Amino acid sequence: MTIRVLVVDDSALMRALLTQIINDAPDIEVVGSAPDPIAAREMIKVLNPDVLTLDVEMPKMDGLEFLDRIMRLRPMPVIMISAMTERGSEVTLKALELGAVDFVAKPRAESISLMHSYAEEICDKIRAAKGARLKGTPARTLAAAVAAPAHKAGTSAGFSQRLLNDTIIAIGASTGGTEAIKDVLVALPADMPPIVMTQHMPETFTPSFAKRLDTLSALTVIEAQGGERLQPGHAYLAPGHSHMVIRRTAGGYVTELNQNEPVNRHRPSVDVLFWSVAEQAKGPVIGVILTGMGKDGAQGLLSLRNGGAHTIGQDQASCVVYGMPREAALVGAVAEVASLDGVSNAILNQLRRLDRG
Repeated sequence: MTIRVLVVDDSALMRALLTQIINDAPDIEVVGSAPDPIAAREMIKVLNPDVLTLDVEMPKMDGLEFLDRIMRLRPMPVIMISAMTERGSEVTLKALELGAVDFVAKPRAESISLMHSYAEEICDKIRAAKGARLKGTPARTLAAAVAAPAHKAGTSAGFSQRLLNDTIIAIGASTGGTEAIKDVLVALPADMPPIVMTQHMPETFTPSFAKRLDTLSALTVIEAQGGERLQPGHAYLAPGHSHMVIRRTAGGYVTELNQNEPVNRHRPSVDVLFWSVAEQAKGPVIGVILTGMGKDGAQGLLSLRNGGAHTIGQDQASCVVYGMPREAALVGAVAEVASLDGVSNAILNQLRRLDRG
């Protein structure tokens, strides 16, 4: 069945480009395009699209305000079309909080013709959005999300220093992962073994994402620059331009970045991170694969499990897109399945078992 898309963007050129890109796919069609949310609201009523692409900044009504209304009054899959700027990344993260399924980072105006190189990504994300699990009515308004209190003081789980120094936690995610990773980290105490993370995201977005996680969680979260020594209480996010791996040294584990070829069409790749942890880690490891489109991370998680790591996969019911966890489960890489709300507890329970042992 053909997926029906409504394009909402104030740029006539962008509307035309998106329409051409989408209509070139055999299973997707643009049923309408609107220059602003006011026009889009009426077209949604008449056309009943399956998926909406929505520009972040538009006249008459801000894209975030319109998204908030959609998710409260008529929940539907929304893909944000975001500028590759610092402000664009911050606003996009807020849009994902409000319930947008995913986003596409469009080039700056002088490179608008490059949108054609995004054609496969755009169409894949529309297909994934069509079957995505929606949040429904948001539990928080945008204002509440922005005002969410930081709790840097954190709490202590009372883990031994040996556990904190010897253990590594590795997390991978894609579509829906910005909110999933946030939910997991916010539920963890300050005294945790080091955490390394790969989230599929452009390089202009990962700094804002790391800052947001750092603000909301008790952990110190940074975008890795390469060369950081892994420390307890810290989480390291792969930058959007490079694969992140770890290397074992006499002084402990350190991060390394490289720009080798994409793996599973991704750089950074979850598989690359997981493979490096499987190869380099000599102490206990916990591997976690969260919501995401595709199969990146499945083989890497299998390597972790085969090496003795405890592996956790997010369950289908709580995934925005049950792709990566499903592929990992199919190859036998998942030892424990948990809902998103239960992932942090699964991690903590495994750490307690390791500490007792």
